[in-house]
Amino acid sequence: MSQTNDTIEVDPAAVDDGNIDGYESSSYGSYESTRTSINHSINEYLYENGRRYHVYFGTDRNILPADEIEKDRLDFYHDIFLIILHGKLHQAPIKASPERILDIGTGTGIWAIEMADRYPTSEVIGIDLIPVQPPWAPPNCRFEIEDVEEEWPYPPNSFDFIHARQINQGIRDWPKVMSQFYRCTKPGGYAELVEGGSATFSDDNTMKDDNPCKVFFETLEDAMIKFGRPPAFGERLKERLENAGFVDVQVLKFKQPMGPWPKDKRLKAIGAMMLKHSESGFPAYALAAFTRILGMNHEEALKLCHDAHRSLFNSKYHIYKYLHIAYGRKPTAMDAD
Repeated sequence: MSQTNDTIEVDPAAVDDGNIDGYESSSYGSYESTRTSINHSINEYLYENGRRYHVYFGTDRNILPADEIEKDRLDFYHDIFLIILHGKLHQAPIKASPERILDIGTGTGIWAIEMADRYPTSEVIGIDLIPVQPPWAPPNCRFEIEDVEEEWPYPPNSFDFIHARQINQGIRDWPKVMSQFYRCTKPGGYAELVEGGSATFSDDNTMKDDNPCKVFFETLEDAMIKFGRPPAFGERLKERLENAGFVDVQVLKFKQPMGPWPKDKRLKAIGAMMLKHSESGFPAYALAAFTRILGMNHEEALKLCHDAHRSLFNSKYHIYKYLHIAYGRKPTAMDAD
C-alpha cells in the first residue's frame, strides 16, 4: 500500500539528548554489504574524487561511480527497496506468467536476477551502459550493454513488462527513451518507473532550513537542474508515461525515513538501512555533480556529503524522503473500441 499522508510516529526510545552520536552506540551504522562482482569487458574509466567513473559512452552519460563501493551500494539499496515495498519487485499488475521482461539501467543485475527467479518461465533481459553484472545468472536471465538513448535492438511489442529504477540522473532525452518504452511494450503490457526524488520532509518540524541533510539534497537538486536532469517525482513520472501513450497510469509513493527514529519496527529498519546507505550514497550521487556541474573543489563537495551523513545520527531529526513509483499499461485494440 502506498504511504502518503500517514504521519510516522517517533519512537520515544530513539530520542536522546540530541547528541550527534545518538545512534553511534547501536548497530545502525555497522551494516556491511558483501556481494561480489566481476571484471568487465569495456574498460574505459575516469578516476576522480577518489572514485572510478565509467566513460565508454561519455563522461556525462552517468555521473554515478562504477567501482566496487558503488556496486555494493546498489545491492544494499535493492534490499532497502524490498523492505519498503513489502518484498515486491514491482507494483504493476503484470500477468502471472509474463513471457519477456526488460530491466533498463540494470546496474549489478540484482533486480533482473530476482525477477528471473520469481518468474522462471520468463525471459529476463537487463541492459545498462556499464558492464558490472555478474557472470552467473539464472538460465532465463541475460545482460546486454546498450545505450537506451539510441534505438533499442528489439522489435515492436517485444516485452510484457519494462522496468526502470533510479536512472533519472543518466537520461538526457526522456521523450526519446519513453518512445522506446512504448514501442517495445506489448499491447496490454506494463511499464514501470521508480525514482527516489530529492525533497526532504519532517512531520514534526525537526528539520530546519539549515539542516545539513536538507541543504545537501537542495544543492544536489540545483546541480541536476543545471545539468538538465531535474529530479523526478510521482507526477513527473506519470507525465512521462502518459505522454508516451500509456494509459491507466497509477502513481504511488512510500516514505523512506532517514534514520531509525520511527516507532514502527519496519520503518525503523528502513531508517537504519537508509542511515547506513547515506554513507556511500551521498558521495555517489553528489561528488561528480558538485565538482563538475557546480564547480566545487573536492574538499567542499565531500564536506557537504559528510555533514549530511553525520547529521542523520542526531536522533532529534525526524526526516524522511519519498520513493516514487508510476506504472502504466499499453493500450490494446479493445481500448480503441
